[in-house]
Amino acid sequence: MLELKSRSARENPDARRIAMPALLGQRITYLLAGAMTAGVYYVLLGLGLLVAKNSVPYLFLVVVGHLITTLIVYPAYRLVVFKSSGVGWLPGYLRFYAVGLSFLGLSVIGLPILVEFAGIPIMVAQGLIILLSPPLSYAIHRAWTFRERDGARNV
Repeated sequence: MLELKSRSARENPDARRIAMPALLGQRITYLLAGAMTAGVYYVLLGLGLLVAKNSVPYLFLVVVGHLITTLIVYPAYRLVVFKSSGVGWLPGYLRFYAVGLSFLGLSVIGLPILVEFAGIPIMVAQGLIILLSPPLSYAIHRAWTFRERDGARNV
């Protein structure tokens, strides 16, 4: 007896072989973009701390550095990491920045705790906070920020 069965991409081994390397490639690209983002942010924050010489609160420099960094790195995430075309540039950036604001909030809350109470230098404390964010931010960006309008997912 011949049984016909509908097979989804999850049941189809050929589709899985195609999707897995693409997803792995996206994760590697995301890690590289994340390293670039951390580098840009660290340079901006470090320069801000050097130039301000304690005349400006370090949390203000964190906020400004974050804003400038997101403006610089958004095109790389949009065009290279997630290859998004389903959402316009401005709405996409606003989503990207909204996700970034949650991590900025983590810095604004966590930095004073680590710096003022634990005595950890600002740059080291910020590095510790940044290490916590990549897995969660990848999941949020992949599922929401760079989601295609028609519901299709970038792989």
